Amino acid sequence: MPVTHAAVRAALADVDYPASKDDLLAAARRNNADGDVERALRAVPPEEYRNLGEVLRSTGTDDEAPELSARLRAPRRREHTHPGLAEREKDV
Repeated sequence: MPVTHAAVRAALADVDYPASKDDLLAAARRNNADGDVERALRAVPPEEYRNLGEVLRSTGTDDEAPELSARLRAPRRREHTHPGLAEREKDV
């Protein structure tokens, strides 16, 4: 099962940024994160993270549940934010 942004947020709720990879792993253990979240955090590059957004991008976690994602994708596709690109080529 993929790790969600919500699970990573819960595991890192008390982290003070900037934080190292070791700080993130320690917080996840302190907050009793499940094994999938710990594995995702162990896989991130060993650098200094300035905020939670950087951590989420590095973990490659799923932002939304698949059923929610499909429902939200249609309205996002109607908003053309990338001039010069075909609708199917837009990154939403």
